[in-house]
Amino acid sequence: MSDSKPTGQQAGQLAGRFLDAAIGLLERVRDEEADAVMAAGTLIADTVAAEGRLFAFGAGHSSLAAQDLVYRAGGLALMNLLAVPGVVGVDVMPATLGSALERVDGLATAVLDTSPLRAGDVLVIISLSGRNALPVEMALHARALGVRVIGVTSVAYATETTPRNTSGTFLKDHCDVVLDSKIAPGDAELTLDTIPAPFAPASTVVTSALLQSVMATAAGILAERGIEPPLLRSGNVDGGHDWNARILKQYGDRIFYER
Repeated sequence: MSDSKPTGQQAGQLAGRFLDAAIGLLERVRDEEADAVMAAGTLIADTVAAEGRLFAFGAGHSSLAAQDLVYRAGGLALMNLLAVPGVVGVDVMPATLGSALERVDGLATAVLDTSPLRAGDVLVIISLSGRNALPVEMALHARALGVRVIGVTSVAYATETTPRNTSGTFLKDHCDVVLDSKIAPGDAELTLDTIPAPFAPASTVVTSALLQSVMATAAGILAERGIEPPLLRSGNVDGGHDWNARILKQYGDRIFYER
């Protein structure tokens, strides 16, 4: 039909617009969050050097960025996932349960009190809005336990939305280091007159890249101090499995995803 060519052109333009938006956000993060990335990377390097442990948490789609740090080729072997049953991803049924659990008061305290986290460890908490009970209470209680907290969030939510937890605060208010993903409230980069809702979220792309830049920084700092970063290699390259077996054995007391 005669409309097929313009429609295809429009779809192609949307793809380009989204990629441009994502690149723009990555450039902002690179330029505006450099100091925070260095602070977070230094904190992680300090923790590794002091024989501390590393954990990452995210609820719902924020868990994707947390999982990307764990047992990852090219990543730090010491990063563990702090999993909260029912909120790790959309595999729970119904998927809306995860969103409901994120608003439950007291859940974070119960999770931390039964977790292997201890004073001197680092916990990366990822929450785009940073307004719900679970990430906010997790940051509060973790710091009370002597755990250092790196928060990854969109600071814009704190000015354009209201807190949804009993403390009346946001994740950014309870962190040792805050990494701002620059994502606009709503997490949708595109609009179109013929589509009633904004679409094309970029938070996973930006948050994952932001955190990998922190991990790269930490590895570099450790190397500068003469400490071999405990990195994993791909199991799909020759020698990868043997390398990883050595790393996992050497640091087994700080790795919990094998237990």
